[in-house]
Amino acid sequence: MKFPQIIKHRKIEARIYAKSDDYPFYRLGYYVAGKRRVRHFANYSDAKVEAERIVRELANGTQSTALTGNQALDALAALERLEATRKATGKRFSLLAAASEFSEAMINLNGRTLSEAVEGFLTTVLSLKRKDVAEAVEEFIANREPKTKARDGKRAQLSAGYVQQVGLWLRNFAKTFPAAAVADLTKEHLNLFMAKYEKQSAKSRNHYRQTVKMFLRWAVKRDYLSPSHRLLEAEGMTTELADAPETEIYNPTELQTLLEAADNELRPVLALQALGGVRLQECLRLTWHDVWRVSGHIEISSAKSKTRSRRLCEMGEALRQWLEPYRESSGMVFAKHRDTFHESLSSLLEAREIPAKRNGLRHSFCTYHFAAFGNENLTAAQAGNSPAMIHQHYKGLATKAEAEKWFAVTPAQAANVIPLATAAAK
Repeated sequence: MKFPQIIKHRKIEARIYAKSDDYPFYRLGYYVAGKRRVRHFANYSDAKVEAERIVRELANGTQSTALTGNQALDALAALERLEATRKATGKRFSLLAAASEFSEAMINLNGRTLSEAVEGFLTTVLSLKRKDVAEAVEEFIANREPKTKARDGKRAQLSAGYVQQVGLWLRNFAKTFPAAAVADLTKEHLNLFMAKYEKQSAKSRNHYRQTVKMFLRWAVKRDYLSPSHRLLEAEGMTTELADAPETEIYNPTELQTLLEAADNELRPVLALQALGGVRLQECLRLTWHDVWRVSGHIEISSAKSKTRSRRLCEMGEALRQWLEPYRESSGMVFAKHRDTFHESLSSLLEAREIPAKRNGLRHSFCTYHFAAFGNENLTAAQAGNSPAMIHQHYKGLATKAEAEKWFAVTPAQAANVIPLATAAAK
């Protein structure tokens, strides 16, 4: 028999080589996918049977002959694992796709195992909880409600009025997306909400935006929304440049009229704002002990200050004269609700035909104090504000001469001012 024996099927052929001193077995050689394969057989008949099988399979396009026996077993086992994965997850993967992804992962892991990477990922991966927007809003409001309550004699963390206003805005927000989950919110949803307020001022729209942003940050903490949500990139959530509102102030004659015409409950609150620079909300927290404890000053403790930072407001001569009749008073400076104050002031302004000015008393104090001393740091310290804010909003609104008149507004007849304690006794 002449070797090598050529076994052929169509255009595919394999060769069987004879035994030799160097190779004491029959060798079967063939090409698969451009690579030469060689296998060894003790008997020629076994080599021929295998050669005939291989050339037929190669001629029919089968590439499995490229695998060794162990490789074929591994491939079959791998396919079984992929089928089990398909049944468990419903996702189908090819052996090539699985091997490719595994190889790429092993290169990127730089020596770490794929199992280590998966375990590390699972410790940080977020499982979002589905929560209806309206339900989430009510939970957010309920979560903030306890912060409006003062405990252990300390000031509440949040103003009840502020919390109520935020709740109103967010309920309107929720009504825009009935039956929608927080996790399903899109940029289009936020644009739709802000479009409802296109006729309002830029300042008001910015308030709505800040409220929604606050709610979304809370939703992320509650795992109702992904930290990578990108909702704030919506056009409607872009903060607008809002023109600063015009600072309106009273003149000295108007102040004299208001203080003389005010009743005994209203007068000290007006005086503290107009001549002491105390904020209305701070006035409503003050006791008469706060007014008189530090000689020549009104003490605004950290618990009563808007900024939660203690300050002393200097009591000028004009302010002292308006407050002097109340020196023996005790309790709250104004024991009624803020709404009552506003109603009383509105009635007083209307009766005296004086135009109402938003936060006009405090604005007046800051304006005239800055005009009188020309020092934004001094005015800021008295008013509990920043020097930049004083310079930005109150510069150049009054002359020094006007400021001198403002701080010279004193009771025309001190005898007409009846202290609260005396009035109550009558």
